Amino acid sequence: MRRGRGKATREVTSFQQAPYGQKKNPFQPMSIFSEDEIESIHEASLKVLCDTGMDIQSPRAVEILKREGAMIGSDGRRVRFDPDFVMEKISTTPSEFTLHGRHKERHVHIGGQSVVNTMVASAPNVSDLDRGRVIGNFEDYSNLIKLGEILNTVHALGGYPVEPCDIDVSVRHLNAVSAAARLSTKPLFGYAIGRERMLDAIEIIRIGRGVDKETLLKEPSITTVVNANSPLVYDKALLEGAIEMAEHNQPVIYTPFTLAGAMAPITVAGALVQQNAEALAGLAFHQCVNSGSPAMYGSFTSNVDMKSGSPAFGTPEYTQATIASGQLARKYKIPLRASNANASNAPDEQSVYESQMSLWACLLGQVNFIVHGHGWIEGGLCASYEKVILDAEMNQMMEAFLQPSPVNKDTLGVEAIAEVGPASHFFAAAQTLERYETEHYNPLLSDWRNFESWRDAGSVTATQRANKIWKQLLDDYEEPKLKSEVEEELTSFVDKRVSEGGAAPL
Repeated sequence: MRRGRGKATREVTSFQQAPYGQKKNPFQPMSIFSEDEIESIHEASLKVLCDTGMDIQSPRAVEILKREGAMIGSDGRRVRFDPDFVMEKISTTPSEFTLHGRHKERHVHIGGQSVVNTMVASAPNVSDLDRGRVIGNFEDYSNLIKLGEILNTVHALGGYPVEPCDIDVSVRHLNAVSAAARLSTKPLFGYAIGRERMLDAIEIIRIGRGVDKETLLKEPSITTVVNANSPLVYDKALLEGAIEMAEHNQPVIYTPFTLAGAMAPITVAGALVQQNAEALAGLAFHQCVNSGSPAMYGSFTSNVDMKSGSPAFGTPEYTQATIASGQLARKYKIPLRASNANASNAPDEQSVYESQMSLWACLLGQVNFIVHGHGWIEGGLCASYEKVILDAEMNQMMEAFLQPSPVNKDTLGVEAIAEVGPASHFFAAAQTLERYETEHYNPLLSDWRNFESWRDAGSVTATQRANKIWKQLLDDYEEPKLKSEVEEELTSFVDKRVSEGGAAPL
Protein backbone atom coordinates (compact mmCIF):
# COMPACT_ATOMS: atom_id res chain seq x y z
CA MET A 1 0.00 0.00 0.00
CA ARG A 2 2.72 2.47 0.87
CA ARG A 3 5.23 1.17 -1.65
CA GLY A 4 5.15 3.15 -4.81
CA ARG A 5 3.61 6.29 -3.33
CA GLY A 6 5.16 8.96 -5.54
CA LYS A 7 6.28 12.28 -4.11
CA ALA A 8 5.20 14.09 -7.24
CA THR A 9 1.59 12.98 -7.00
CA ARG A 10 0.95 12.86 -3.28
CA GLU A 11 -1.33 15.30 -1.51
CA VAL A 12 0.75 17.79 0.46
CA THR A 13 -0.44 18.44 3.97
CA SER A 14 0.54 21.16 6.39
CA PHE A 15 3.04 19.77 8.85
CA GLN A 16 5.45 22.01 10.70
CA GLN A 17 7.13 20.71 13.84
CA ALA A 18 9.26 22.46 16.41
CA PRO A 19 13.02 21.94 16.11
CA TYR A 20 14.50 18.77 17.56
CA GLY A 21 15.90 19.06 21.04
CA GLN A 22 15.59 17.38 24.40
CA LYS A 23 13.40 19.25 26.85
CA LYS A 24 13.70 19.82 30.58
CA ASN A 25 10.83 19.95 33.04
CA PRO A 26 11.39 23.23 34.93
CA PHE A 27 8.47 22.86 37.34
CA GLN A 28 8.45 21.51 40.86
CA PRO A 29 7.13 17.94 40.89
CA MET A 30 3.74 17.26 42.36
CA SER A 31 3.26 15.16 45.50
CA ILE A 32 0.28 12.84 45.86
CA PHE A 33 1.30 11.49 49.24
CA SER A 34 2.89 13.18 52.25
CA GLU A 35 6.50 12.43 53.18
CA ASP A 36 5.25 10.22 56.00
CA GLU A 37 3.00 8.28 53.63
CA ILE A 38 5.83 7.78 51.14
CA GLU A 39 8.00 6.56 53.99
CA SER A 40 5.27 4.09 54.95
CA ILE A 41 5.19 2.73 51.38
CA HIS A 42 8.98 2.50 51.41
CA GLU A 43 9.10 0.64 54.74
CA ALA A 44 6.29 -1.71 53.70
CA SER A 45 8.17 -2.51 50.48
CA LEU A 46 11.32 -3.40 52.39
CA LYS A 47 9.26 -5.61 54.71
CA VAL A 48 7.83 -7.46 51.69
CA LEU A 49 11.33 -8.04 50.32
CA CYS A 50 12.65 -9.21 53.68
CA ASP A 51 9.73 -11.36 54.85
CA THR A 52 8.13 -12.64 51.62
CA GLY A 53 10.94 -12.15 49.12
CA MET A 54 11.06 -12.63 45.36
CA ASP A 55 11.17 -15.72 43.18
CA ILE A 56 14.34 -15.39 41.10
CA GLN A 57 14.10 -17.99 38.34
CA SER A 58 17.62 -17.67 36.95
CA PRO A 59 20.21 -19.84 38.74
CA ARG A 60 22.91 -17.50 37.44
CA ALA A 61 21.13 -14.52 39.02
CA VAL A 62 20.64 -16.41 42.28
CA GLU A 63 24.37 -17.14 42.45
CA ILE A 64 25.16 -13.47 41.94
CA LEU A 65 22.75 -12.46 44.71
CA LYS A 66 24.11 -15.17 47.01
CA ARG A 67 27.66 -13.96 46.37
CA GLU A 68 26.66 -10.44 47.34
CA GLY A 69 24.93 -11.47 50.58
CA ALA A 70 21.22 -11.90 49.79
CA MET A 71 19.29 -14.58 51.69
CA ILE A 72 18.58 -17.63 49.50
CA GLY A 73 15.79 -20.05 50.40
CA SER A 74 16.12 -23.82 50.49
CA ASP A 75 14.42 -24.11 47.08
CA GLY A 76 17.22 -22.09 45.48
CA ARG A 77 14.72 -19.59 44.05
CA ARG A 78 13.10 -17.64 46.85
CA VAL A 79 15.40 -14.71 47.63
CA ARG A 80 14.88 -12.45 50.61
CA PHE A 81 16.54 -9.08 50.85
CA ASP A 82 17.68 -7.43 54.05
CA PRO A 83 16.62 -3.75 54.06
CA ASP A 84 20.19 -2.55 54.61
CA PHE A 85 21.34 -4.74 51.72
CA VAL A 86 18.76 -3.20 49.40
CA MET A 87 19.56 0.38 50.32
CA GLU A 88 23.31 -0.18 50.13
CA LYS A 89 23.07 -1.69 46.65
CA ILE A 90 20.69 0.82 45.06
CA SER A 91 22.77 3.72 46.40
CA THR A 92 25.37 3.04 43.68
CA THR A 93 22.82 3.58 40.88
CA PRO A 94 23.75 6.75 38.93
CA SER A 95 21.16 9.48 39.39
CA GLU A 96 21.94 10.82 35.90
CA PHE A 97 23.68 9.55 32.78
CA THR A 98 23.90 10.09 29.02
CA LEU A 99 22.27 7.71 26.55
CA HIS A 100 24.15 7.80 23.24
CA GLY A 101 22.72 7.89 19.73
CA ARG A 102 24.55 7.54 16.43
CA HIS A 103 26.10 11.00 16.76
CA LYS A 104 26.44 13.72 19.38
CA GLU A 105 23.31 15.62 18.35
CA ARG A 106 21.23 12.54 19.17
CA HIS A 107 22.62 11.85 22.64
CA VAL A 108 20.07 12.36 25.41
CA HIS A 109 20.42 13.05 29.11
CA ILE A 110 18.64 10.72 31.54
CA GLY A 111 17.68 11.92 35.02
CA GLY A 112 17.27 15.24 36.78
CA GLN A 113 14.75 17.45 35.00
CA SER A 114 15.33 15.87 31.60
CA VAL A 115 12.50 14.26 29.64
CA VAL A 116 13.06 11.58 26.99
CA ASN A 117 10.13 10.42 24.85
CA THR A 118 9.87 7.26 22.76
CA MET A 119 7.70 5.39 20.27
CA VAL A 120 5.13 2.75 21.16
CA ALA A 121 6.77 -0.58 21.99
CA SER A 122 6.02 -4.30 21.83
CA ALA A 123 2.62 -4.18 20.17
CA PRO A 124 1.72 -7.47 18.42
CA ASN A 125 -0.69 -5.68 16.03
CA VAL A 126 -0.67 -2.51 13.94
CA SER A 127 -3.50 -0.43 12.51
CA ASP A 128 -4.34 2.49 10.26
CA LEU A 129 -7.56 3.90 8.86
CA ASP A 130 -6.99 2.32 5.43
CA ARG A 131 -6.31 -1.32 6.37
CA GLY A 132 -7.75 -1.63 9.83
CA ARG A 133 -5.93 -3.91 12.32
CA VAL A 134 -3.33 -6.40 11.04
CA ILE A 135 -0.69 -8.60 12.65
CA GLY A 136 2.66 -6.93 13.18
CA ASN A 137 5.13 -7.29 10.32
CA PHE A 138 8.56 -6.08 9.27
CA GLU A 139 7.32 -3.45 6.80
CA ASP A 140 5.19 -1.73 9.42
CA TYR A 141 7.97 -2.13 11.99
CA SER A 142 10.33 -0.31 9.63
CA ASN A 143 7.78 2.39 8.79
CA LEU A 144 7.18 3.15 12.46
CA ILE A 145 10.94 3.37 13.07
CA LYS A 146 11.07 5.89 10.21
CA LEU A 147 8.30 7.97 11.77
CA GLY A 148 10.18 7.92 15.08
CA GLU A 149 13.27 9.20 13.29
CA ILE A 150 11.37 12.04 11.59
CA LEU A 151 9.31 13.21 14.56
CA ASN A 152 11.19 15.66 16.76
CA THR A 153 9.09 14.73 19.78
CA VAL A 154 10.67 11.25 19.70
CA HIS A 155 14.10 11.12 21.37
CA ALA A 156 14.75 7.37 21.54
CA LEU A 157 13.25 3.96 20.85
CA GLY A 158 11.69 2.19 23.79
CA GLY A 159 11.19 -1.18 22.09
CA TYR A 160 10.02 -2.58 18.77
CA PRO A 161 7.15 -0.25 17.78
CA VAL A 162 5.35 -3.32 16.51
CA GLU A 163 6.49 -6.93 16.63
CA PRO A 164 7.66 -8.11 13.17
CA CYS A 165 5.79 -11.41 13.45
CA ASP A 166 6.58 -12.41 9.84
CA ILE A 167 10.23 -13.04 10.79
CA ASP A 168 11.20 -16.27 12.56
CA VAL A 169 11.70 -15.66 16.25
CA SER A 170 15.23 -17.11 16.23
CA VAL A 171 16.52 -14.36 13.94
CA ARG A 172 13.87 -11.67 14.48
CA HIS A 173 16.07 -9.67 16.84
CA LEU A 174 18.91 -9.64 14.31
CA ASN A 175 16.71 -8.23 11.55
CA ALA A 176 14.83 -5.83 13.82
CA VAL A 177 17.75 -4.28 15.70
CA SER A 178 19.93 -3.99 12.58
CA ALA A 179 17.05 -2.30 10.73
CA ALA A 180 16.67 0.18 13.59
CA ALA A 181 20.42 0.87 13.48
CA ARG A 182 20.12 1.68 9.77
CA LEU A 183 16.85 3.64 9.86
CA SER A 184 17.32 5.71 13.03
CA THR A 185 20.05 7.88 14.49
CA LYS A 186 18.44 8.00 17.93
CA PRO A 187 19.29 5.79 20.96
CA LEU A 188 18.07 2.25 20.36
CA PHE A 189 16.59 -0.70 22.22
CA GLY A 190 17.05 -4.46 22.49
CA TYR A 191 14.90 -7.04 24.26
CA ALA A 192 16.42 -8.83 27.23
CA ILE A 193 14.98 -12.20 26.24
CA GLY A 194 17.90 -14.44 27.04
CA ARG A 195 21.65 -13.97 26.94
CA GLU A 196 22.18 -14.53 23.20
CA ARG A 197 19.59 -12.02 22.01
CA MET A 198 20.87 -9.37 24.37
CA LEU A 199 24.48 -9.84 23.35
CA ASP A 200 23.51 -9.69 19.67
CA ALA A 201 21.58 -6.46 20.20
CA ILE A 202 24.45 -4.87 22.12
CA GLU A 203 26.91 -5.80 19.37
CA ILE A 204 24.65 -4.54 16.57
CA ILE A 205 24.24 -1.19 18.27
CA ARG A 206 27.98 -0.96 18.92
CA ILE A 207 28.64 -1.55 15.23
CA GLY A 208 25.91 0.88 14.18
CA ARG A 209 27.45 3.64 16.32
CA GLY A 210 30.85 2.95 14.81
CA VAL A 211 32.60 2.63 18.18
CA ASP A 212 34.86 0.01 19.74
CA LYS A 213 33.94 -2.19 22.68
CA GLU A 214 35.86 -0.09 25.18
CA THR A 215 33.95 3.03 24.12
CA LEU A 216 30.62 1.22 24.39
CA LEU A 217 31.44 0.22 27.97
CA LYS A 218 31.88 3.91 28.80
CA GLU A 219 28.95 5.17 26.73
CA PRO A 220 25.50 3.67 27.41
CA SER A 221 23.86 3.27 24.00
CA ILE A 222 21.02 0.76 24.34
CA THR A 223 18.15 0.35 26.77
CA THR A 224 16.03 -2.61 27.67
CA VAL A 225 13.02 -3.20 29.92
CA VAL A 226 12.93 -6.04 32.44
CA ASN A 227 9.39 -6.51 33.68
CA ALA A 228 8.74 -8.25 36.96
CA ASN A 229 6.30 -11.10 36.43
CA SER A 230 4.06 -9.66 39.09
CA PRO A 231 3.48 -10.64 41.78
CA LEU A 232 7.06 -11.03 43.02
CA VAL A 233 8.76 -13.00 40.21
CA TYR A 234 11.65 -12.23 37.88
CA ASP A 235 11.90 -14.85 35.16
CA LYS A 236 15.04 -16.51 33.85
CA ALA A 237 15.18 -15.10 30.33
CA LEU A 238 14.86 -11.46 31.33
CA LEU A 239 17.40 -11.75 34.13
CA GLU A 240 19.89 -13.44 31.81
CA GLY A 241 19.57 -10.48 29.46
CA ALA A 242 19.79 -8.01 32.34
CA ILE A 243 23.08 -9.54 33.47
CA GLU A 244 24.64 -8.91 30.06
CA MET A 245 23.36 -5.34 30.02
CA ALA A 246 24.76 -4.59 33.47
CA GLU A 247 28.10 -6.21 32.64
CA HIS A 248 28.31 -4.00 29.54
CA ASN A 249 27.36 -0.88 31.56
CA GLN A 250 24.07 -0.45 29.70
CA PRO A 251 20.85 0.71 31.43
CA VAL A 252 18.01 -1.63 32.34
CA ILE A 253 14.56 -0.28 33.19
CA TYR A 254 13.23 -2.53 35.97
CA THR A 255 9.46 -2.28 35.61
CA PRO A 256 6.89 -4.18 37.66
CA PHE A 257 3.60 -4.73 35.83
CA THR A 258 1.29 -4.18 38.76
CA LEU A 259 -2.38 -4.00 37.88
CA ALA A 260 -4.34 -3.25 41.05
CA GLY A 261 -6.90 -5.95 41.71
CA ALA A 262 -5.22 -8.53 39.44
CA MET A 263 -1.44 -8.80 39.84
CA ALA A 264 -1.25 -6.48 42.85
CA PRO A 265 -3.39 -5.43 45.82
CA ILE A 266 -6.53 -3.61 44.75
CA THR A 267 -5.65 -0.36 46.54
CA VAL A 268 -3.32 2.23 45.02
CA ALA A 269 -1.16 2.20 48.17
CA GLY A 270 -0.93 -1.60 48.19
CA ALA A 271 -0.12 -1.77 44.48
CA LEU A 272 2.62 0.83 45.03
CA VAL A 273 4.10 -1.22 47.87
CA GLN A 274 4.38 -4.22 45.58
CA GLN A 275 5.66 -2.15 42.64
CA ASN A 276 8.30 -0.58 44.83
CA ALA A 277 9.40 -3.91 46.27
CA GLU A 278 9.76 -5.47 42.81
CA ALA A 279 11.54 -2.44 41.36
CA LEU A 280 13.97 -2.22 44.29
CA ALA A 281 14.76 -5.93 43.99
CA GLY A 282 15.63 -5.49 40.30
CA LEU A 283 17.68 -2.36 40.91
CA ALA A 284 19.59 -4.00 43.77
CA PHE A 285 20.29 -7.03 41.58
CA HIS A 286 21.59 -4.76 38.79
CA GLN A 287 24.12 -3.23 41.15
CA CYS A 288 25.12 -6.69 42.38
CA VAL A 289 26.12 -7.51 38.81
CA ASN A 290 28.04 -4.29 38.19
CA SER A 291 28.15 -1.60 40.83
CA GLY A 292 27.63 1.83 39.30
CA SER A 293 25.96 0.58 36.12
CA PRO A 294 23.07 2.84 35.02
CA ALA A 295 19.48 1.73 35.54
CA MET A 296 16.00 3.21 35.80
CA TYR A 297 13.08 2.76 38.18
CA GLY A 298 10.10 1.59 36.15
CA SER A 299 6.56 2.59 37.08
CA PHE A 300 3.63 0.84 35.46
CA THR A 301 0.97 0.58 38.14
CA SER A 302 -2.60 0.85 36.94
CA ASN A 303 -5.83 -1.01 37.59
CA VAL A 304 -8.20 -3.42 35.89
CA ASP A 305 -11.81 -3.01 34.93
CA MET A 306 -13.34 -5.15 37.68
CA LYS A 307 -16.41 -5.79 35.50
CA SER A 308 -14.43 -7.42 32.67
CA GLY A 309 -10.95 -8.07 34.07
CA SER A 310 -9.40 -6.02 31.26
CA PRO A 311 -6.46 -3.73 32.03
CA ALA A 312 -7.32 -0.04 32.25
CA PHE A 313 -4.82 2.73 31.53
CA GLY A 314 -4.87 6.50 31.68
CA THR A 315 -7.12 6.21 34.71
CA PRO A 316 -7.11 8.44 37.81
CA GLU A 317 -5.48 5.52 39.64
CA TYR A 318 -2.75 5.26 37.00
CA THR A 319 -2.17 9.00 37.27
CA GLN A 320 -1.92 8.90 41.05
CA ALA A 321 0.42 5.90 40.99
CA THR A 322 2.71 7.53 38.42
CA ILE A 323 3.03 10.75 40.40
CA ALA A 324 3.64 8.78 43.59
CA SER A 325 6.29 6.75 41.76
CA GLY A 326 8.04 10.02 41.07
CA GLN A 327 8.14 10.69 44.79
CA LEU A 328 9.67 7.25 45.39
CA ALA A 329 12.22 7.51 42.57
CA ARG A 330 13.38 10.91 43.79
CA LYS A 331 13.70 9.48 47.31
CA TYR A 332 16.15 6.91 45.91
CA LYS A 333 17.75 9.40 43.47
CA ILE A 334 17.15 7.06 40.52
CA PRO A 335 15.80 8.09 37.07
CA LEU A 336 12.13 7.26 36.52
CA ARG A 337 10.31 5.61 33.62
CA ALA A 338 6.55 5.72 33.05
CA SER A 339 4.28 5.49 30.00
CA ASN A 340 1.85 7.31 27.73
CA ALA A 341 -0.86 4.68 28.15
CA ASN A 342 -4.51 4.31 27.24
CA ALA A 343 -6.97 1.44 26.86
CA SER A 344 -8.91 2.66 23.82
CA ASN A 345 -9.43 0.25 20.92
CA ALA A 346 -9.08 3.00 18.32
CA PRO A 347 -7.25 6.31 17.81
CA ASP A 348 -10.31 8.16 19.03
CA GLU A 349 -11.39 10.60 21.72
CA GLN A 350 -10.94 8.01 24.47
CA SER A 351 -7.36 7.33 23.38
CA VAL A 352 -6.59 11.04 23.58
CA TYR A 353 -8.16 11.90 26.94
CA GLU A 354 -6.67 8.82 28.59
CA SER A 355 -3.27 9.62 27.08
CA GLN A 356 -3.59 13.18 28.35
CA MET A 357 -4.09 11.79 31.86
CA SER A 358 -0.98 9.67 31.42
CA LEU A 359 1.13 12.47 29.99
CA TRP A 360 0.13 14.92 32.69
CA ALA A 361 1.07 12.29 35.26
CA CYS A 362 4.49 11.98 33.60
CA LEU A 363 5.08 15.73 33.70
CA LEU A 364 3.67 16.28 37.18
CA GLY A 365 5.63 13.29 38.51
CA GLN A 366 8.85 14.46 36.78
CA VAL A 367 9.23 11.27 34.75
CA ASN A 368 12.54 11.09 32.89
CA PHE A 369 11.82 8.40 30.29
CA ILE A 370 8.37 8.07 28.70
CA VAL A 371 7.86 4.66 27.09
CA HIS A 372 5.05 4.15 24.57
CA GLY A 373 5.10 7.87 23.93
CA HIS A 374 3.72 7.72 20.37
CA GLY A 375 1.18 5.29 18.92
CA TRP A 376 -0.09 3.06 21.76
CA ILE A 377 -3.72 1.91 21.72
CA GLU A 378 -5.60 -1.19 22.94
CA GLY A 379 -3.70 -1.28 26.22
CA GLY A 380 -0.51 -1.95 24.27
CA LEU A 381 -1.87 -4.64 21.94
CA CYS A 382 -1.82 -2.39 18.87
CA ALA A 383 0.37 0.32 17.36
CA SER A 384 -1.67 2.92 15.50
CA TYR A 385 -0.22 5.11 12.75
CA GLU A 386 -2.81 7.79 13.39
CA LYS A 387 -2.21 7.69 17.14
CA VAL A 388 1.51 8.31 16.47
CA ILE A 389 0.57 11.66 14.98
CA LEU A 390 -2.07 12.45 17.62
CA ASP A 391 0.58 11.77 20.28
CA ALA A 392 3.14 13.88 18.45
CA GLU A 393 0.74 16.81 18.72
CA MET A 394 0.07 16.18 22.40
CA ASN A 395 3.75 15.72 23.19
CA GLN A 396 4.77 18.83 21.28
CA MET A 397 2.11 20.81 23.15
CA MET A 398 3.51 19.45 26.41
CA GLU A 399 7.02 20.42 25.36
CA ALA A 400 5.82 23.94 24.54
CA PHE A 401 4.18 24.11 27.95
CA LEU A 402 7.54 23.28 29.54
CA GLN A 403 9.24 26.24 27.88
CA PRO A 404 9.54 29.26 30.21
CA SER A 405 7.34 32.20 29.32
CA PRO A 406 9.63 35.23 29.80
CA VAL A 407 8.50 38.19 31.83
CA ASN A 408 10.53 41.29 30.98
CA LYS A 409 10.25 44.80 29.52
CA ASP A 410 9.70 43.44 26.01
CA THR A 411 6.98 40.98 27.00
CA LEU A 412 4.99 42.96 29.58
CA GLY A 413 3.29 44.86 26.77
CA VAL A 414 3.03 48.26 28.42
CA GLU A 415 4.02 50.07 25.21
CA ALA A 416 1.62 47.94 23.16
CA ILE A 417 -1.25 48.71 25.54
CA ALA A 418 -0.43 52.41 25.36
CA GLU A 419 -0.26 52.25 21.56
CA VAL A 420 -3.66 50.58 21.20
CA GLY A 421 -5.50 52.31 24.02
CA PRO A 422 -9.13 51.62 24.96
CA ALA A 423 -11.74 50.02 22.67
CA SER A 424 -9.43 48.94 19.83
CA HIS A 425 -7.47 45.76 18.95
CA PHE A 426 -3.90 44.48 18.90
CA PHE A 427 -3.77 42.89 15.42
CA ALA A 428 -1.84 45.85 13.99
CA ALA A 429 0.16 46.77 17.10
CA ALA A 430 3.91 46.94 16.58
CA GLN A 431 4.53 44.19 19.14
CA THR A 432 2.04 41.89 17.37
CA LEU A 433 3.57 42.51 13.93
CA GLU A 434 7.03 41.75 15.28
CA ARG A 435 6.02 38.49 16.96
CA TYR A 436 2.91 37.06 15.30
CA GLU A 437 4.74 34.33 13.38
CA THR A 438 6.66 32.89 16.33
CA GLU A 439 5.07 33.97 19.61
CA HIS A 440 2.38 31.30 19.95
CA TYR A 441 2.36 27.55 19.64
CA ASN A 442 2.09 26.30 16.07
CA PRO A 443 0.16 23.01 15.90
CA LEU A 444 1.18 19.90 14.00
CA LEU A 445 -2.32 18.58 13.60
CA SER A 446 -4.96 20.82 15.14
CA ASP A 447 -7.27 22.74 12.80
CA TRP A 448 -8.02 26.14 14.32
CA ARG A 449 -10.21 27.50 11.52
CA ASN A 450 -13.80 28.46 12.26
CA PHE A 451 -16.61 25.99 11.70
CA GLU A 452 -17.60 27.28 8.26
CA SER A 453 -14.05 27.11 6.90
CA TRP A 454 -13.55 23.63 8.37
CA ARG A 455 -16.90 22.43 6.96
CA ASP A 456 -16.21 23.83 3.51
CA ALA A 457 -12.83 22.08 3.48
CA GLY A 458 -14.52 18.71 3.98
CA SER A 459 -15.10 18.49 7.75
CA VAL A 460 -11.91 16.46 8.17
CA THR A 461 -11.39 15.18 11.72
CA ALA A 462 -8.08 15.13 13.58
CA THR A 463 -7.73 11.35 13.08
CA GLN A 464 -8.35 11.74 9.33
CA ARG A 465 -5.76 14.53 9.15
CA ALA A 466 -3.33 12.32 11.05
CA ASN A 467 -3.82 9.63 8.38
CA LYS A 468 -2.67 12.06 5.69
CA ILE A 469 0.26 13.31 7.75
CA TRP A 470 1.90 9.96 8.50
CA LYS A 471 1.74 9.06 4.83
CA GLN A 472 3.38 12.34 3.87
CA LEU A 473 6.11 11.84 6.45
CA LEU A 474 6.94 8.36 5.12
CA ASP A 475 7.09 9.78 1.60
CA ASP A 476 9.50 12.45 2.84
CA TYR A 477 11.70 10.10 4.86
CA GLU A 478 15.35 9.81 3.81
CA GLU A 479 17.42 7.03 5.32
CA PRO A 480 20.43 8.30 7.36
CA LYS A 481 22.97 6.08 5.61
CA LEU A 482 25.67 4.38 7.64
CA LYS A 483 29.29 4.78 6.65
CA SER A 484 30.26 2.11 4.13
CA GLU A 485 32.65 0.37 6.52
CA VAL A 486 30.00 0.35 9.26
CA GLU A 487 27.38 -1.02 6.87
CA GLU A 488 29.80 -3.75 5.77
CA GLU A 489 30.58 -4.77 9.36
CA LEU A 490 26.91 -4.72 10.33
CA THR A 491 25.85 -6.83 7.35
CA SER A 492 28.65 -9.29 7.99
CA PHE A 493 27.73 -9.72 11.67
CA VAL A 494 24.02 -10.19 11.02
CA ASP A 495 24.59 -12.61 8.14
CA LYS A 496 26.97 -14.66 10.28
CA ARG A 497 24.56 -14.88 13.20
CA VAL A 498 21.63 -15.74 10.90
CA SER A 499 23.72 -18.52 9.30
CA GLU A 500 24.40 -19.85 12.79
CA GLY A 501 20.68 -20.01 13.46
CA GLY A 502 20.35 -16.86 15.55
CA ALA A 503 19.23 -17.42 19.13
CA ALA A 504 17.88 -20.77 20.21
CA PRO A 505 14.27 -20.96 21.49
CA LEU A 506 13.96 -20.39 25.23
